Amino acid sequence: MHTPNAPQPTVLLCGGQGFIGQALARQLRALGLRVIAASRRSQPPLQFGKMQQPSDWLPYLQGVDMVINAVGSLRDQPGPNGASLQALHQTSPQALFDACAQAGVRRVMQLSALGVESNDTDYARTKRAADAHLLALTAQGQLEGIVVRPSIVIGAQGASTQLFMRLALLPVLVLPAVMQQRLMQPVAVDELAEVMVRLLQSPTTGVVLLGGPQRLSMAQMIDSLRQQAGRSKALQLRLPGWATQASARLGDAVPTSPWCSVSLQLASLDNCCDPAPMAQWLGRAPTDPAQMLALIRNPAAHPSPESRA
Repeated sequence: MHTPNAPQPTVLLCGGQGFIGQALARQLRALGLRVIAASRRSQPPLQFGKMQQPSDWLPYLQGVDMVINAVGSLRDQPGPNGASLQALHQTSPQALFDACAQAGVRRVMQLSALGVESNDTDYARTKRAADAHLLALTAQGQLEGIVVRPSIVIGAQGASTQLFMRLALLPVLVLPAVMQQRLMQPVAVDELAEVMVRLLQSPTTGVVLLGGPQRLSMAQMIDSLRQQAGRSKALQLRLPGWATQASARLGDAVPTSPWCSVSLQLASLDNCCDPAPMAQWLGRAPTDPAQMLALIRNPAAHPSPESRA
């Protein structure tokens, strides 16, 4: 614990301008921590995928007490400032973790994803490799690392949430079988961020799986959003397998699309875990999917950390 007059820790937050990163930055700052939110959109910009040696990271760790890596992408990023998943998820994070060990920045958190341990996509493979590297450095006593693997995250700025919201407007839904059959445990983005900050400030190390209180399919989540908006239940039809594959390939051609071949593969497995840790770290019952529309429409409705103290 910090004394009242002691300076609060400084956190280097990689991916601080992203969907989850912005929620993390809000939570950290609300608690009085100093946040260096670094991303390709920050000033100065951080070209994360190009930081592939520990020496690249050492200048950024001066005066830093803790590090959170919240960088993530479903697929390779095109363009002159883009980067491959190999760089974004594996090579650069591993270099960052090695640099933390060299600089004596012991507390390191890696934002991963539920299900990467049993998936063979490049997304999962590269995330899994970085997770393993952080855990290995922790086992060697060089770092105090923690890997957070949440289920699907719901929030106004989330690409998946925006897709769900658009689909919830349709009276007839033609959905792939995986969206009707496979289960997930949605978590609200601000509640995930709150739990991550509590974990960061705790002595916990290793892997923490986080899922919401209810298991449901994507189709059920869309239907729930529709019902919360006061609309009648939509007619749901199943998209044939060949059309599902074609729709995913079409999404591959649109870099910003949340539906693509990778998301189809990721959605082909259940995305579930024990819900108890999420509630335990949150200190209350997480928001149920049946009440999430209000948070999506009005993120400010989430109470601040100070109001819960």
